[in-house]
Amino acid sequence: MTGAVKRTILITGCSSGIGLDAAQGLRASGWRVFASCRQQADCDRMRAMGFDSPRLDYADPDSLRDGLAEVLEATGGTLDALFNNGAHGLPGAVEDLPRDGLRAIFEVNLFGVHDLTCRVIPVMRAQGHGRIVNCSSVLGMVTYPWRGAYVATKFAMEGLTDTLRVEMRGTGIHIILIEPGPITSQIRVNSIPHFERWIDWQNSPRRKHYETKLLKRLYESSGPDRFELPPSAVTAKLRHAIESPRPAARYYVTTPTYIAGFLRRVLPTRWQDVILSGG
Repeated sequence: MTGAVKRTILITGCSSGIGLDAAQGLRASGWRVFASCRQQADCDRMRAMGFDSPRLDYADPDSLRDGLAEVLEATGGTLDALFNNGAHGLPGAVEDLPRDGLRAIFEVNLFGVHDLTCRVIPVMRAQGHGRIVNCSSVLGMVTYPWRGAYVATKFAMEGLTDTLRVEMRGTGIHIILIEPGPITSQIRVNSIPHFERWIDWQNSPRRKHYETKLLKRLYESSGPDRFELPPSAVTAKLRHAIESPRPAARYYVTTPTYIAGFLRRVLPTRWQDVILSGG
């Protein structure tokens, strides 16, 4: 960092979990953090905590335009890093996913991320440097039953991000993936409204499976998963991604992500299916 000029980062999805911890951790490390949220009430809460907090909703292109304009006005037209973190889940069997429900989750988890990224690239291209970090998931590497919609968005994010990384070689703009496994967050609770809106489980041929497996896990907290880590584990990898002179293309977070990466490389698909389906 030179003089009193702070490096700047825009983070989406800062109302809780990974985004909130990243905002707090990077501010403590000397970054000027623009901690965006989807809802204005959460932006107001972040501002009360001393953050710049533009409202950005991936499902609302106008909010992306206006929110980024607010950031650039505050920085004099520059931005050192973008962390695309916001996302939500839509639990349910793939055969029960209506087209509109699948479209809705892609609007947020992929299309909005792509939209914001493409708005930021010209800024970074003009200044000759930048870091764009996309928060993927272990479920961008391997699948898991009942998570097909979320899995589809993260698999797509992986492909789009990998291609963009190759295309941006030599521009000074680094394109990076972070792939967390189980992290303490509100994603389970936040997915409930989407499940209730889109999944007609009562009339599903898999109704018994919902009643015996998914509903209890969705509506009742069972405590931390075996390998669950706090959001600070993601923040530590994010700091390396945006501060290292030679950032990695992807960062694994949590033991299940390392295991998934290994299994995907060495096991035939048939055996992966057996393991991921629980036998």
